[in-house]
Amino acid sequence: MKKADLVLYNNSPYHPGAGALKRVLWYYTNVLFFKSGLFPFYGIKNFLLKLFGAKLGKQVEIKPCVNIKYPWHLTIGDEVWIGENVWIDSLVPIIIGSNICISQGAMLLTGSHNYKKPSFDLITGSVILEDGVWIGAGAIVNQGITVYSHAILTSGSVATKNLEPYTIYQGNPAVKIRTRVIE
Repeated sequence: MKKADLVLYNNSPYHPGAGALKRVLWYYTNVLFFKSGLFPFYGIKNFLLKLFGAKLGKQVEIKPCVNIKYPWHLTIGDEVWIGENVWIDSLVPIIIGSNICISQGAMLLTGSHNYKKPSFDLITGSVILEDGVWIGAGAIVNQGITVYSHAILTSGSVATKNLEPYTIYQGNPAVKIRTRVIE
């Protein structure tokens, strides 16, 4: 990576993973086909994501009004449902396994800011959702978090640490409330 490829956010060097032209093309594609409620067709959305470098499995359903920052940092497995108004802030890689539900208004955040610095330097960390995870409506998964196999983050909850497998979490910050039993 050349120094000219880096973008300085405050004092933090960051590379978005694509050149300016690709980012501009994605911006308008995202606005027209993903953030808009006027285009509900999954097949074309999946084609466009792949065209911009996303890795997608089979039967990925992306509802209207979903905002995806950079698809080239996005990997999605099979049979994934992404609800309306989900925000996928893929500044760095986000890996979404198979058989996952990301409910309406949920947020997967890969960026934050260092509040200890007056310049609020950018902090990034990948998000990983393992197979069988359910992220409830309006829930937030923060940067650097792994939600392990079949865990649930309930509606409106905020994951500030990794979530154990087969466990249900609730609250802000999310705490373990019980084991998930699949019948």
